[in-house]
Amino acid sequence: MEPELSRASKITKSIAAASICALLVLAFAPLPAEAGPPYLTDDPEPVDYQHFELITYSIGTHVKGDTSGMAPGFDFNYGLIPNGHLHLGASLSFDRPGAMAPQFGYGDSEIGFKYRFIQEDEQGWRPQVALYPIMDFPTGDQSRALGAGHTRTLLPIWVQKSYGDWTVDTGGGYWINNGGGTLDKDYWFSGLLVQRKVAPNLTLGGELFHQTATVIGGKDSTGFNLGAVYDFDEHNHLMLSAGRGLQNAVASNEFSWFLGYQIIY
Repeated sequence: MEPELSRASKITKSIAAASICALLVLAFAPLPAEAGPPYLTDDPEPVDYQHFELITYSIGTHVKGDTSGMAPGFDFNYGLIPNGHLHLGASLSFDRPGAMAPQFGYGDSEIGFKYRFIQEDEQGWRPQVALYPIMDFPTGDQSRALGAGHTRTLLPIWVQKSYGDWTVDTGGGYWINNGGGTLDKDYWFSGLLVQRKVAPNLTLGGELFHQTATVIGGKDSTGFNLGAVYDFDEHNHLMLSAGRGLQNAVASNEFSWFLGYQIIY
């Protein structure tokens, strides 16, 4: 029979290993707050004045020994002023470490405001450009890997130019990410997204994104997503994407996904 002390030691080591995996996922995985669904690269186009957009979604990232994400998550955007919308985000988060019981509960909450200050010249070279600051609040339980454990702020700029059926979005920003007694540090995120309308109700896209290290002693990460948006009608849209990391993938993103349903009125 295995000694009780030996078994306790193995259990302790398993718990520690799973906790480390969960922290690595939170530290390195591309975070949903950056997303312009179904991609991480956002666009500068706000919701129309006095209209709203609601997106219900599932998003997640798998690395060796851990899968975490949000299901369901909710993004609500309202056109508060011309060229500007208010953003509210909330979700139920999950974490499935290989050696421990799955965790599920309310995650971090966010608020933001997108303001487009340059309109696109459809006949010329000028793109549309917007600022979109977002603040995340630590409403999720960090000890259960359901939240960051401290307030985080993204300060980005997003640019878009269309060419017939093609649309190009690019930009990025700076995450103020330190605090909460963690190893988290501030970092940069950038992305490039290319989409093409291939049918009256179907748009396909692909993006490449990069972010610098999010924790002290961490590594930069790079990845890609391929996705699609299907329009049932002008109000209802299915959104999906999937991808993986290209740099530091084992710790940051062996596989990631987004599946959402968008309602616009």
